Amino acid sequence: MLLPFNFQNDTYLVLDFSATNPDLATLDLTDTSVFTKYVFEKLKAAGVRVGVGGYNEHRVIYRRSAHFNTDEDPREIHLGIDFWAEAGTPVFAPLAGIVHSFRDNANFGDYGPTIILEHQDNVAQKPHYSLYGHLTRTSLEGLYEGKSFKKGEKLGEIGPYPENGDWPPHLHFQRMTDMLGLKGDFPGVCSLRDRAKFLTICPNPNDWLGIEGLP
Repeated sequence: MLLPFNFQNDTYLVLDFSATNPDLATLDLTDTSVFTKYVFEKLKAAGVRVGVGGYNEHRVIYRRSAHFNTDEDPREIHLGIDFWAEAGTPVFAPLAGIVHSFRDNANFGDYGPTIILEHQDNVAQKPHYSLYGHLTRTSLEGLYEGKSFKKGEKLGEIGPYPENGDWPPHLHFQRMTDMLGLKGDFPGVCSLRDRAKFLTICPNPNDWLGIEGLP
């Protein structure tokens, strides 16, 4: 269990943040309150508590932040799954693991408070990793590298904006097979040029979760 939702029985909404969504052209996405209102009105209209999606999605929403557009090769390919839900929603470890690293990535449009777990892969005989972004700052309290978490144990909570990197409340969940020497952070979005490389390093998180109906 990653979140307190039963994705086998509870209805959820797949949210599209690519250029194929005409709504996005009419919104000022740099205004987080406007962005948040849009997300949660969509959930309310659908009668659901959580929106899901985004793996390998070519998104336009990152154009709101210079954090993703610092050169001529902007990062717009999303490498994780987002779970859009109310701030304060608890987040649980989907597998047993230890804390690899953690950090408050506090740039506008960044992850905000972030936890990265390391898991043992007995088949590959090497560790793999999972990232949890946009948490509350209190989620980082009491953490230390090497701290263990059991499967299903609470990691933290989905954070409010601007504490969460200034996004509508959601969890960014991502898998990595290689940390590339990084700690407390890992690209959650890549450029079109680097898409194939990063999709190899960051396999679909839904392989762990098994949520039916995700693109």
